[in-house]
Amino acid sequence: MQKTKFPAVLATFVLCYIFWILLTWSFSAQELAAGAIVSLAVALFSARFFIHDKASWFFRPARLGALIAYVFIFLGELIKANVDMAKRCFGGCKNIDPGVIRVPVGLKGDYAQAMLANSITLTPGTITLDIAEDQEGQAYYYIHWIDVQSTDPDQAGEMIKGNLERGIRRIWE
Repeated sequence: MQKTKFPAVLATFVLCYIFWILLTWSFSAQELAAGAIVSLAVALFSARFFIHDKASWFFRPARLGALIAYVFIFLGELIKANVDMAKRCFGGCKNIDPGVIRVPVGLKGDYAQAMLANSITLTPGTITLDIAEDQEGQAYYYIHWIDVQSTDPDQAGEMIKGNLERGIRRIWE
């Protein structure tokens, strides 16, 4: 097993601590101290699984800007999916055609593919069931879609992934 290096622990600590502050939104001394202790404990145990070879890659301004932009992209897709599901629920769910489709994915890294799979699953009406790869190295998602509007993999992929894949590509690749 690979030994955890200090820059990886530091980067993980900073991310966890920022997340702690955003979740608690409290700046009292006790809350900040508790957040620092918890963030350090999490960083010590998870840094080797979380950080790539270079720990500072995530703190580059372009990547942070892409991550902030992705939050807004994801929220837009989430709102569209929720409105669509609300219309279906209030309309009686009569005209739906559920099914599982195979969608090609253009992302190469494991983190990027996992982020896209989770983003798809978090939007109502879709669940990523599996990530598979063929002999040529092309990745595919098997997605359960509540209303299969196209059986063409590329067209269905564009309808489901929308701007999510492009936003994730800016972060991870």
